[in-house]
Amino acid sequence: MNLLSFWIAHRADMLGAIAQHLTLTLVATIAAIAIAVPLGIVATRRPRLGTALLTFANIAQTVPSLAMFGFLVALPLLGGVGARSALLVLILYALLPIMRNTVAGIQGIDRAARDAGVALGMTPQQLLLQVELPLAMPTMVAGVRVAAVVGVGAATIAAAIGAGGLGDYIFRGLSMTEPTLILAGAVPAALLALAVDASLGWLERAMTPGAARSRRVTTRAMTVGGVVLLLIVMGGYAVSGRWGSRVIVGSKNFSEQVILGELLAQVIERTTDLSVERRLNLGGTFISDQALQSGAIDAYVEYTGTALTAIFHQPVLRDHVDVLERVTAAYAATGRAVLSPLGFNNTFAILIRAADAQRLNLTTISDAAPHTPGWKAAFGYEFLEREDGYKGLVRTYGLRFAGTPHVMDLTLSYRALAGGSVDLIAGEATSGLIKGLDLYMLEDDRRYFPPYHAIPVVRTETLAAHPELRTAIERLAGRISEEAMRQMNYDVDVSRRDVTVVAREFLDTVLQSP
Repeated sequence: MNLLSFWIAHRADMLGAIAQHLTLTLVATIAAIAIAVPLGIVATRRPRLGTALLTFANIAQTVPSLAMFGFLVALPLLGGVGARSALLVLILYALLPIMRNTVAGIQGIDRAARDAGVALGMTPQQLLLQVELPLAMPTMVAGVRVAAVVGVGAATIAAAIGAGGLGDYIFRGLSMTEPTLILAGAVPAALLALAVDASLGWLERAMTPGAARSRRVTTRAMTVGGVVLLLIVMGGYAVSGRWGSRVIVGSKNFSEQVILGELLAQVIERTTDLSVERRLNLGGTFISDQALQSGAIDAYVEYTGTALTAIFHQPVLRDHVDVLERVTAAYAATGRAVLSPLGFNNTFAILIRAADAQRLNLTTISDAAPHTPGWKAAFGYEFLEREDGYKGLVRTYGLRFAGTPHVMDLTLSYRALAGGSVDLIAGEATSGLIKGLDLYMLEDDRRYFPPYHAIPVVRTETLAAHPELRTAIERLAGRISEEAMRQMNYDVDVSRRDVTVVAREFLDTVLQSP
């Protein structure tokens, strides 16, 4: 019932996500057919070249999809964030089944059929078009069937790089460990895969010899289905505001970032005439920054310390004003503008269980250092690599752990700590899970962590085209306290409230006050 209620409440967004998902899958599959079928024909005529082509397709198929998406984000020209990279990956995954089945279909034709065509005086081209391809068609359609179903599944992962689709709901649900959100994206994706498989299976059977009547029925059905699909795609894009001018707001892939992205989107919608497209749950800092640089998004919220060290690779600084000035200048040099800070500092928080803090009388990281050789630790992917992350922390405080720290998703690390699987993690000072899971934040008594004040970052080009955008976002300047952010995080992560509702309620208060 929760899932059904969610679909009803978000039916417009769901329709838009389905439209995006179908568009990605269809465009990628059609492009793969246009590439793989000719290559498959060439492979049957030139076996050595065919072996090389199939080997390349096999290699592409074995690369994990998330790794492929991550690689393409940093690839110039072909890559980047958004649908372009997603389509390239989906096309690569679709090549192997279509090419292999094209080769198998042509090579499996009875020699007598070819001999008959030659006896009738057919040229090689006529033999291919009038004999080989029609007879190989059922096998080729089977390859397209596999490619399309794989494409529906792989397209969900494309949401990690801002390509949209049903994967947005899945990634958002994973970041919040919210089953309803995960199912909201996973169930329609599974149903789409089943529908695609059934439709192409029907077409495959209709293509078999002696199925002329079935082919006529299938042709009519496919025509009707194509029209319906086109209407769904057009309707989905229409209701989700993807026609015409719009501002695209992004976010990283954890709850606070999704909330901040939703706050930006709603304040723009409520105080201007601009339409807003949301590309939330984009992934980590690098992906979000790349999206902003490439124009895949127009705005998102970053943190000053993260921008200074992780994005611009400058030395760690402790003074908030100095950090903000350096970050503002660095962004300006790359065609992006920093707007006024939102008001809260989400510094890293070294967390332990509240029961352990009380039992061992621990209040600071220095207090905990003598106990860490017997503790297990877990950190997020970025924290282990950042200049202001794990390596500097252990040097500053002399930390040693019972084993190599576990690497895991940030949200999951909170639950691992609460459940006793690990004893220390690096979280966020504004996380609602600190209160919700009875955790304790150790004081950074040696002031290791730089300030991480939340700042909206917007493309300068977008601000020039829409001056009202600056005024709208500045309505949030200094209005989000650490306590308010922590409460919104708590509402989403612990109370399981909808992000849209939490953001709307906060804005109702902020926009009414002077």
